[in-house]
Amino acid sequence: MQKIIEIKDFQSPELDVYARLSEVQLLRACEPNPGLFIAESPRVIERAIQAGYDPVSFLAEEQELKGLAGEITERFTEVPVYTATQDVLTQLTGFALTRGMLCAMKRKELPSVEAICAEAQRIVILEDVVNPTNVGAIFRSAAALNMDAVLLTAGCSDPLYRRAARVSMGTVFQIPWTKFGKKDWPEKGMKCLADRGFKTVSMALCEDSVNIDDSELQAEKKLAVIMGTEGDGLASDTIAGCDYTVRIPMSHQVDSLNVAAASAVAFWELGKRRK
Repeated sequence: MQKIIEIKDFQSPELDVYARLSEVQLLRACEPNPGLFIAESPRVIERAIQAGYDPVSFLAEEQELKGLAGEITERFTEVPVYTATQDVLTQLTGFALTRGMLCAMKRKELPSVEAICAEAQRIVILEDVVNPTNVGAIFRSAAALNMDAVLLTAGCSDPLYRRAARVSMGTVFQIPWTKFGKKDWPEKGMKCLADRGFKTVSMALCEDSVNIDDSELQAEKKLAVIMGTEGDGLASDTIAGCDYTVRIPMSHQVDSLNVAAASAVAFWELGKRRK
């Protein structure tokens, strides 16, 4: 039988994960073990469950429990389901719930970079991309457009932050990913990729860059496509260490695209001719 608990005490410590803990506090909540994260909307929660993430508790509008949210919670009879009307939940969390449902979930240990690379041919590397909306959008494009995995430098926003996971439509749970150690990028990371047969591609506007449809580039069996931080782009050391520097041809004197938009173009062009 479900553990449905009507919210009556806003200060209940069981609700801290939804109302009072920041993303960083959730990330560190179970140290030295992996922490927690909040998944938002039934679709995102369902994809997280399918990927093997365990729910700790649910927070849902009363009316949502009559639909898909209820179908999900019914499968976890030992997991508490906190519920109230939309107005009460908005007052508690400070925002209107997307599709009326949140879920606190346990993180999993991240795989090694070597494990991520083992079976991949097309890898995405995000260098210090700090906006969670951009991270989520890039993951969605990577999953949809033939990329095998995503690697993130230590300065990136976490893919399991609520906004990133929601914008990705849950694809952060479908495509393999992990992070480089704080001191591993770019030198150690580049060596790891080279040792496993990857050619590195920096997406940057440089005089010696080649068009993204370059035939030699397209023929490479293994590519690691590197996208840089918003505004400043890739670090000069990263660009210098890459096998290719690639640009997307543009018109109307536009010089660049948002990193999320550029990623979709790059993934489509570099992923469609895989061997």
